Amino acid sequence: MKLALCVPALVLPLCAQVSITQHNTTQHQAEKLSVEIAGKPFTDFYIGPEIRKPYLHPLRSASGKIVTRMYPMDANVPGESKDHPHHRGLWFAHGDVNGYDFWGNDASQDNGKKGRVVLAKIDKIASGKSSGFIDCTFNWNAPDGKSLVTETRKMVFYSNSDKRVIDFDITLLAIEKVQFGDTKEGTFAIRLAPGLEELEKRSLPQPVRTGKMVNAQGKSGEKEVWGKRSEWVDYAGTLENEKLGVAILDHPDNPHHPTYWHSRGYGLHAANIFGVHDFENDKSKNGAITLEPGQSLRFRYRVIIHPGDYQSAG
Repeated sequence: MKLALCVPALVLPLCAQVSITQHNTTQHQAEKLSVEIAGKPFTDFYIGPEIRKPYLHPLRSASGKIVTRMYPMDANVPGESKDHPHHRGLWFAHGDVNGYDFWGNDASQDNGKKGRVVLAKIDKIASGKSSGFIDCTFNWNAPDGKSLVTETRKMVFYSNSDKRVIDFDITLLAIEKVQFGDTKEGTFAIRLAPGLEELEKRSLPQPVRTGKMVNAQGKSGEKEVWGKRSEWVDYAGTLENEKLGVAILDHPDNPHHPTYWHSRGYGLHAANIFGVHDFENDKSKNGAITLEPGQSLRFRYRVIIHPGDYQSAG
C-alpha cells in the first residue's frame, strides 16, 4: 500500500477531483476540514478545541449513502441505538495510555481519568485531481494537560468512480515513558450505520439489520471474527436498497500484524493489537506495548467503502 502525493489545490483549483477545505471558528482555530470528491461531499474531519479526539463524520459511499452512525452528533435519527457516545464516525484512540482513557472519553463519561487528543497544528492540506491529503499533528494529553504522546497523521483520500478509499499513516511518538495497556477498548475504529449492523436479539426493528462481517480467512459473523487475527475485515450489508461494504485493511508492516479485531455485531468495526488478554480470554497474556521517550509506533490502514460484498469488491 503506497501513499500517493497529489498536486496541490493551488495548481489545480478548477479540475481537482478531491477538494479539501478548512473551516475556522476564529482566525487561528480550525473547527473542521471538509472533503469533497467529484463535487460531492464525502466527509468532515472534526478537530476543533471542544473535540476530545479527532474523528471523520459522516463517511459516505460513492453513491452518497451515509455508512456511519450519526449518533451522538445527531441524536434524532430513527432506528439508531444510543449506546457508546464515544463512538464517533471514524477515529483512532486507545483506552489505556498510562492509565488514562483516550477511547471512552466523551464529555458525558468524564471521571478524571479521561485523556484528550488535541490538535497541535495542521501541517498541510492539499487537493488534487486523483487524490488529496491532510497532514496534522496532535498531542495526547493527560487530564492535567500534560502531553504524553505526539501523533502525526496523514490521511490520503482517493478519487474513484464507484469506491471511496482512504489511506491512514499514523505515528505515535512518546514524549515520556508511556504504556499502551492491554485492553480491548481500541484502537482504529468505525461505528457503522444501523443497516450495516448484524441482526441481533437486541437490534431495533427498523431499519432492518442486514450486515455481516467477513475476515481474510473467510470466517464470518461476530463470533468468528471478534478477537481473531486477520489481515482485513469487511463489513457489508444493504443501505437504502444498495449493497455496500466497509473494509479495513491492516498494513503488513504494522506492529504485530495481522491485527486482532474488536468488531461487534452492533456496528463497531475496529482493529486493535493491544487487547490480547481479552481477545484470547487468557489473563496470563499481555498485549501492552511500552515506549521509552523518543520511541515511536507507526500504524497504517486502508479503508475502502465499496459497492457489493467482499467477493464482488475483490
